[in-house]
Amino acid sequence: MLKRAAALFCSLLIAAFISASPASAESWQCAPYARLASGIQIFGNAATWWNQADGEYLRGHAPKVGAVLVFKASHAMRVGHVATVSEIVDARTIRVTHANWSPINGRRGQIEKDVLVIDTSADNDWSKVRVWYHPIGDLGTSAYPTYGFIYADDAALRVAALDSSRAQLAAAATSDAATARNMESAAVTLASIDPASATKASGPAIRLVLAAADESVTAGGPRRSR
Repeated sequence: MLKRAAALFCSLLIAAFISASPASAESWQCAPYARLASGIQIFGNAATWWNQADGEYLRGHAPKVGAVLVFKASHAMRVGHVATVSEIVDARTIRVTHANWSPINGRRGQIEKDVLVIDTSADNDWSKVRVWYHPIGDLGTSAYPTYGFIYADDAALRVAALDSSRAQLAAAATSDAATARNMESAAVTLASIDPASATKASGPAIRLVLAAADESVTAGGPRRSR
């Protein structure tokens, strides 16, 4: 915790220094800028962020404002790329703020704010995207593979946990191989995050578990998963 706080403080100092410097002096790599923009304290090449986030931050395949989209390493992009989500436009379109993507005025290392990214994946899971490219004034023609999103703030963590619990509950309710223990675990987690949503679950066994979970939440206050 202290290490992360110290790193965040250093990032803020760097931001203050850069904001006071002439724009022409700015030159950024994508990872340091994403760290500064998102507050996510992960270091190293962009393509390594996804695995480094395991156990430290929640990850998923739904965009959230403030989350970091992690691009895989590829032939065209040897160390990957990271970009911070600044706006959700629709189910398959977001805006991001990132650095060192487009050359601007013939210079690399430039910051681009609120530029378009579209999901081109077959399953609408943001595993492949196209990104705004400044030299042509439009989305680039290449589609880049991504790992997904690393969530930075508590609100995003709750949303990601809720989505995961709903998926577990749906799988448990429809699969003949699901065990009662799996159903109970998913139901209790969902009820602790969003009791109102959890009551819509179907199946007598799940409703009994949800009722017990509601009593537990009422008695001890809502439990939150990290």
